[in-house]
Amino acid sequence: MNLKKTILLSLKWILICALIGFFSGSASAFFLIALEWVSQLRIQNSWFIWLLPIGGLLIGLLYHYHGKDVVKGNNLLLEEYETPTKVIPLKMAPFVLIGTLITHLFGGSAGREGTAVQMGGAIADQFSRIFLLDATDRKTLIILGISAGFASVFGTPLAGAIFALEVVYFCKISVKSSILSFVVAYFANYTVELWAVHHTHYSIPIIPEMNPENLLWIIPSSILFGFAAMLFSRSTHFWGALFSKNIAYPPLRPFVCGIILALAFYTFNVSQFMGLGVPSIVEAFSKPNEYQDFLLKILFTGFTLGAGFKGGEVTPLFFVGATLGSALSIFIPLPIALLAGMGFVAVFSGATHTPIACTIMGIELFGIEATVFIGISCFIAYLASGSVGIYHAQTVKGVKIRLYERFKRRKLDDL
Repeated sequence: MNLKKTILLSLKWILICALIGFFSGSASAFFLIALEWVSQLRIQNSWFIWLLPIGGLLIGLLYHYHGKDVVKGNNLLLEEYETPTKVIPLKMAPFVLIGTLITHLFGGSAGREGTAVQMGGAIADQFSRIFLLDATDRKTLIILGISAGFASVFGTPLAGAIFALEVVYFCKISVKSSILSFVVAYFANYTVELWAVHHTHYSIPIIPEMNPENLLWIIPSSILFGFAAMLFSRSTHFWGALFSKNIAYPPLRPFVCGIILALAFYTFNVSQFMGLGVPSIVEAFSKPNEYQDFLLKILFTGFTLGAGFKGGEVTPLFFVGATLGSALSIFIPLPIALLAGMGFVAVFSGATHTPIACTIMGIELFGIEATVFIGISCFIAYLASGSVGIYHAQTVKGVKIRLYERFKRRKLDDL
């Protein structure tokens, strides 16, 4: 390839990154503004919780009659990356946006990353038609969409770029995809800033020195973070399978779930587990949580998403990790903010099999001073969380899967 063709090809991909970054970033900016608005509306009108079954029914009907080809959500993106067949329908973006806003408006326990990633992936894949790209280049577009969506919704461009690469299996990513993933992440992140949308900030004011004693406390706490990630992943899959088995008509699943959730939230006064739960996450960095808080968030989120409500899993994972770390501060002699921050990213690492991206996210959110604590915690939680994550279609390979295959073979040999 001569120099002129190389320059033209590079300019084409930079243009694609700029377009994906702008449109995905703008979609995320609108989503974040709308999400804040519906969340405040729900807080001001507590009776909205009784409309959760109706909201669930509307989401179920929308996807059952008009969105069967996009109902898989993030798993569809991963499947198309693994085996490209057809362009992801653009309607995935408005469908998941509407579904997520309805979920949060009426009090469902869900996140926001899945929405941004699906919007980014759907928007990005449309450029395969415009620029007449082949299957290999479509894989790159899907990575760019995931990167743009994740980076823009959390304000972490480095983590967004690496997450997109790592979640689809880092070892098989091309150099081109790696470079472009970073480019589009920054385009998307700066687009959100251009729209004057702000992200939640967290801090870890005290970072102790790394010594053998502190390392000995990091290891068991990180294993617990890994177990929490495993429980979260299996909970979501369990409830999804249970609803599918017992309720044949899909729109009724979120309707029934909505009735049960509304009664539970009202009867037990546990409104802190509605929606994103960001205030509880922020509070966890300064005030010890009750030990059951992380378990209840796992229960409510798994139940909500398993039934068919829309949203993401990542912010609930932040909630689970931060509140678990906060509760552990009662027993573990490490600063509460550090334990909450470690749990924040470590549980996410275990549930998505992305320890590198989560380490980078920890650095972006909490500062480089906490790198060693964050990195060790993310990798231990990743290893301790098992081979099942929150994404059905994610291909887990490398050292971790070999470790668990060896463990399973040993169990079979013992029988």
